Amino acid sequence: MLDFLHTKVANNSVDLAVIDPPYNMKKADWDTFASQDAFLNFTFSWIEALLPKLKQNSSVYIFNTAFNCAYILQFLVEKGLDFKNWIVWNKQDGISAPKNKFVTGSETILFFTKGKPVFNFDAVREAYKSTDRIKYATKKGIIKNGKRWFPNPNGRLCSEVWDFSSERHKNKVNGKVQKMQHLTPKPKDMIARIIKASSNEGDLVLDCFMGSGTTAIVSQKLGRHFIGTESNKIYYKICIEQLDKINR
Repeated sequence: MLDFLHTKVANNSVDLAVIDPPYNMKKADWDTFASQDAFLNFTFSWIEALLPKLKQNSSVYIFNTAFNCAYILQFLVEKGLDFKNWIVWNKQDGISAPKNKFVTGSETILFFTKGKPVFNFDAVREAYKSTDRIKYATKKGIIKNGKRWFPNPNGRLCSEVWDFSSERHKNKVNGKVQKMQHLTPKPKDMIARIIKASSNEGDLVLDCFMGSGTTAIVSQKLGRHFIGTESNKIYYKICIEQLDKINR
């Protein structure tokens, strides 16, 4: 992966990086490190290799646990990137039942920028939650700060708390969760939100931990160029097969 970044990706070429790296949760060999220090050293090394590849006006999204993101955030700040959001992904599928803490049902997505990149806020509006109130406001408006406000027909501005069911819950058969081809695929609709918000058609999207290729697949469907790498041959094959289906 480091060799890929150093030799295959041109400096100042990437508009948007969407990175779903290892979490050190010991779920597989690729997600297992000898220690937390070893994991952080690995994480900081690929971030160091990534930064020169970003255009002057670009965006970066990095997935991880909240604990790991506390370290990653500080590192990115020290490297001069601009912090935008600590996004909480509410996965809506907590499966653990700890008795000594609250149930873990979320992951963190760090959103940082370099320069002044595009942010298409209108492209990622969400449905209003107060449907009855919005129905009333659509007809007569609501007084806010001395002005009459009418809801946007495309919904409210997107918040930094995202409700997306995990892929394993989206693909149940007869109500039962099935074994996935990849252990931790991210929801396509969530990746689409990131790509729509922080890139335009024709932009280059980078993913240096491609897994089964979700970011590449969504990028292609949305008219973006993409570049990435994956060390696991099985996952790589799945990605290529999915991309071939789009091109048929």
